Amino acid sequence: MLDQTNAQKPFRADHIGSLLRPPELLAARREQAAGRLDPVRLREFENAAIRDVVKLQEEAGLSVITDGEFRRGTYSDSFTIGGVSGISVEMTEDEGFKASQTHGHRTARRIPKVVDKIEWRGPQNAQDLKFLRSLTERTCKVTLPGPAYVHYRAGREHISRNVYPDLDNFWADLVAAYHKEMHSLADAGCTYLQLDETSLVKLGDERVRLLLKERGDDWQDLLKSYVDVVNAVIAGAPAQMRVGVHVCRSQDPSWQADVGYDPIAEALFHNMNANLYLLEFNNELCGTFAPLAMAPKGKTIVLGLLTSSSPEMEDREAIKRRIEDAAKFVPLDQLALSPHCGFATGAQARAGMTVDIERAKLEMCAEIATEFWG
Repeated sequence: MLDQTNAQKPFRADHIGSLLRPPELLAARREQAAGRLDPVRLREFENAAIRDVVKLQEEAGLSVITDGEFRRGTYSDSFTIGGVSGISVEMTEDEGFKASQTHGHRTARRIPKVVDKIEWRGPQNAQDLKFLRSLTERTCKVTLPGPAYVHYRAGREHISRNVYPDLDNFWADLVAAYHKEMHSLADAGCTYLQLDETSLVKLGDERVRLLLKERGDDWQDLLKSYVDVVNAVIAGAPAQMRVGVHVCRSQDPSWQADVGYDPIAEALFHNMNANLYLLEFNNELCGTFAPLAMAPKGKTIVLGLLTSSSPEMEDREAIKRRIEDAAKFVPLDQLALSPHCGFATGAQARAGMTVDIERAKLEMCAEIATEFWG
């Protein structure tokens, strides 16, 4: 088991994982969904696109390489939905964004429903990693949705009481599935795993707390439970695997969590047994850097400062000043740099974003990291 307090040194220029899918791949995925393209042919399109995106990352100067999440429709497909059995998906809203006076903006929601015992499906992601590793000598990062995803979205209502009358057994089976996945990835050569936790920062938002209270959940109890389950997953990491926790705030400006990290900082930095955090600080909704002062020595914070959802290029000097501002709260040696989120959390890109802009932002990230950390 890896001692996460003594894990490998961080990559000073990192990125969150997803990259812009090329039009040819999106078209192929649509054809496959319509039944006009078989899975083998779709994988050929995926392989070709991944070859190109690996080259893009290397040319941008990155030492961390992903497959762009090109084999997924959304970030949760890789494991919580596709990697384990016992979970089905229900769409509960059809109208898209709807304004609310009490709960902010809401969108069509994918609700995972636990309908049977959770079990690991097998080494699907490991096979994908082997292909990625055949294309590059650099470190390949695998991203998985964090373990709180199912419970936060589903609530107790959508976790079958017949299958799991005791939630402790639900968590135990889910953690066991993660451990099997992690060891499968390690066997395929994975040394860097990122858990995308989309729930944690929401717990600090008053509107979210109202929603949770309505369904019978207390946000503080959930924060403890979610940190505990992340710790349980990390505890099963193979010796050669570093585990980073990405606290996601989404690309969408109307997404819930119009609050900084202050309400969860103590739990995040002192109760969670991670040594690497990828945090988003690209706009005023993310709050100040002050919560970083709670990060103990030995914990690294990757600052998500470059906006991946807007085509506007950042001012290089402004980004450097923000790193210097963060270093007033936590030593510079504990910091690194990345875009704030993936460039394509879902298959479709944000308006105006192009591959050339994506490349320029990744290049800027790598260049600034070199200036600060060598």
